[in-house]
Amino acid sequence: MTPPPSPAVEGGAAAAAAGHGGRERHVLLFPLPYQGHINPMLRLAGVLRARGFAVTVFHTHFNAPDAARHPEHRFVAVPDGMSGARPPPVSVGDVVKHIRALNAACEAAFRDRLAAVLAEYSRDAVACLVADAHLLRMVEVARRLAVPTLVLRTGSAACFASFLAYPLLCDKGYLPVQESSQLDMPVSELPPYRVRDLMHIGRDGHELMCELLARAVAAVKLSSGLILNTFDALEAPELAKLRRDLAVPVFDIGPLHRFSPAADGSLLHQDRSCLAWLDAQAAESVLYVSFGSLASMGARELVETAWGIAGSGVPFLWVVRPGLVRSRRAAPDEPTRLLLPEGFEAATRRRGVVVAWAPQEEVLRHRAVGGFWTHSGWNSTTESLAEGVPMLCRPSFGDQMGNARYVEHVWKAGFEVGGELERGAVEAAIRRLMAESDGGEMRARARDLKKAAAECTGKAGSSETAIVKMVTHMLSL
Repeated sequence: MTPPPSPAVEGGAAAAAAGHGGRERHVLLFPLPYQGHINPMLRLAGVLRARGFAVTVFHTHFNAPDAARHPEHRFVAVPDGMSGARPPPVSVGDVVKHIRALNAACEAAFRDRLAAVLAEYSRDAVACLVADAHLLRMVEVARRLAVPTLVLRTGSAACFASFLAYPLLCDKGYLPVQESSQLDMPVSELPPYRVRDLMHIGRDGHELMCELLARAVAAVKLSSGLILNTFDALEAPELAKLRRDLAVPVFDIGPLHRFSPAADGSLLHQDRSCLAWLDAQAAESVLYVSFGSLASMGARELVETAWGIAGSGVPFLWVVRPGLVRSRRAAPDEPTRLLLPEGFEAATRRRGVVVAWAPQEEVLRHRAVGGFWTHSGWNSTTESLAEGVPMLCRPSFGDQMGNARYVEHVWKAGFEVGGELERGAVEAAIRRLMAESDGGEMRARARDLKKAAAECTGKAGSSETAIVKMVTHMLSL
């Protein structure tokens, strides 16, 4: 394996490149192998590369990134012993179990790979390892080999604050949820959360969820710093609380796609033909619909969503990826139209486009897009806010419920579509978002947040300043 060529050094990056007797310093990265975790880690890689570091990315065989797309970085595979041994995770319970199994399966192999890299680079040329918060075993391995670590948490500051508070919330009886009547109970310790907005998977999975979150907190506390893909103007109170509650520095360096927009970590092929269609549409007229890379829905929900979109009369771009419909194992190359109800294509001809995957950042940036119906994953949420696009939120699991709650009740840049999907309610929600009345107010608020994101990521902005502090911190470890 040959390290990548030395990067060009620009501005303040000179300190990083010459941080070790004039020799290049290395940062090692290890993302959790899910789309929503790989993307921000690769964007972080771009940020570090631009500041003079050489970057080595460790990765599992499961959901391995395409190294050919990133010739500027070095990639080191860590055998996970799991590829093909089990079906890919579908439910949130599957994902939690899979994360735990990956930690155990990769520990020994990562130790060997990390030791080999340290021997090749020389230990003192390596600044640190940045690991995903859910890879506690990798943090522990690095510490045993005397490699300083930082942790990247790919969710919001508010979400990580809920991780820290989880034992208290359990002691106070919020969790595990015993009855459905508890779900709308406000969590006074974490406003504006309700119980339903916390990460939970029912009584049967409660202990597993407690373990997952406790391990993420442990990873941060064992590390030399927490990196968050958020920005001060979005979560100032939540960031201040984390800095009070944690003994390690917190670096809010987001939204990362503003600093490293070209980091293509997509595990699915992007259909770029939709951009030409958007070019022909009126400004802010199109509803973009995408439920992310992991969230799924039932067959009936898909039908009601389809007819609600059709009945709204609004132009749309809809991502219907293979695997979106639970209980239906679509082949990767199966035409998306085969997943949609009969008659939908004829009813929406020339008014909409359906693709299997889209270049989301470019779509949200496009002048024709006036609203985003999203699963409320954190990457999608920050990308939408950074481009000033208001949201319909349909959260599914994990941190998505909390993100949707903040979109509606704190940032006021969208609203949640809750309950059982029914085409009439879908029509009404779409029209409300895209209308000039309610939708106009949400759009104005989203534009304010777009401006704030631009200021935070601009020269001397809070996120740019945090990156400088993070780099300085890495070089001091």
